[in-house]
Amino acid sequence: MSAMQIFNTLSRAKAPFVTVEPGKVRMYVCGMTVYDFCHLGHARMLVSFDVVQRWLRQSGYQVDYVRNITDIDDKIIHKAVSLNQPLHAVTSFYTDAMHADERALSVQPPDREPRATMHIPGMLQIIKDLKDKDLAYQTPDGDVNYAVRSFPGYGKLSGKVLDDLRAGNRVAVSDGKRDPFDFVLWKQAKANEPEDSIWDSPFGRGRPGWHIECSAMSRELLGQPLDIHGGGPDLKFPHHENEIAQSEGAYGGTLANWWMHCGPLMVDDEKMSKSLGNFRTIRDTVSTDPDSASAEYQVNPREAEMLRFFVVRNHYRSPQNFTPDNLYNAQAALDRIYQTFNNTGVTSAGAIDWSLDFEQAFKAAMDDDFNTAVAIAVLFDMVTEANRTNSAALSGRIRALGGVLGLLQQEPQQYLQSPTRYIKRDGQSVAAAALSESDIEALIEQRRQAKQDRDFGKADQIRALLKEQGVELEDKPGGLTQWRRA
Repeated sequence: MSAMQIFNTLSRAKAPFVTVEPGKVRMYVCGMTVYDFCHLGHARMLVSFDVVQRWLRQSGYQVDYVRNITDIDDKIIHKAVSLNQPLHAVTSFYTDAMHADERALSVQPPDREPRATMHIPGMLQIIKDLKDKDLAYQTPDGDVNYAVRSFPGYGKLSGKVLDDLRAGNRVAVSDGKRDPFDFVLWKQAKANEPEDSIWDSPFGRGRPGWHIECSAMSRELLGQPLDIHGGGPDLKFPHHENEIAQSEGAYGGTLANWWMHCGPLMVDDEKMSKSLGNFRTIRDTVSTDPDSASAEYQVNPREAEMLRFFVVRNHYRSPQNFTPDNLYNAQAALDRIYQTFNNTGVTSAGAIDWSLDFEQAFKAAMDDDFNTAVAIAVLFDMVTEANRTNSAALSGRIRALGGVLGLLQQEPQQYLQSPTRYIKRDGQSVAAAALSESDIEALIEQRRQAKQDRDFGKADQIRALLKEQGVELEDKPGGLTQWRRA
């Protein structure tokens, strides 16, 4: 276990992974604020930390993986008011939608999934302890704020220096703050806010600030210090910085020994935003009916695995760019593996023998800060060898290692015949107008009849038509024709 190295955002370096309690990992990852459908950046985070917890378990650790749900927040309140619905109706719907996205991407559920609204007493206790230590104060308008400059270690995670930041650049400024960088722990209730967003407290009726939620939930469920605290790249500052200030300010010690952050996901080399028109949800990418307004939806299994593969083939800390070409390349690479399975006749994955050369190389990559990019390269070395030797046994080993990453578990022929959104035409990735299976089978039968009638021109035209629609044919002995979507 000690051979594993993990990059620590706090130390800005890789180091041998040593847990607080031998053989056990207490891992907390900041989850979703459930007021809208999950987007591709969420997919990056969900899949990245799913791979982390899978590899930790594969390595023999007993993992207690906690990923929270923020179900009280300004954005949620605004959404509930705009829809004229109770808060819990909004959060329940989008939590169900998030779970549907997780299942589509083969993301295993966390061991525990606390909701912020179930941990209000713990938040109030931390706020009281911070006030008792003069690290928090109440403003004339009733809010309770954290006094950032009273915590000497503020900025150690992000490297931010308060005096170098412009006032108001990242935090809201109000007349009641002692310092523009102080952040809210408890928000006084406003007259126009719904009743189910308000709690009684020693500081007046109101609701918690965002940052205090994770300090309370991680402490109550996992204690302090955590072995790993993780999240998306945008959480490093101010959210995780503020968590450190709260937890360590109130109780001393260290909040987390390892801080992990996945890299950003861009769309066409720009930050994803609704204003730029490049905003994409997970369901936009993997659903057979992306316009469905329901929480649950029908998944295209080929495109869902493509999206997971797209994320996994890059190292979790590296920036990643989402474009049609990159999607097509991910799809083509994944197709190559499944075509190998189909050609070699592999039907199952056996137990992994970590003493074998390929398996050792795969393990070395994963032990090196979860380097899935190198691990995937090992799989393709195996694919090349399996195709050269026509080895079903080697294909089974590929399938087994893929399973460690949450990949390559579909039935090959079924996968290869599933629709795909993008195909390559004249060197460009374009949207495919997918033919139905019955359409394809009918055209194959017409081609078979044309060949029987020795009308080879018509047979070639049908093959070309199918190829134009992203369908590849392979003629087998005995007149059998297999097909797959390219």
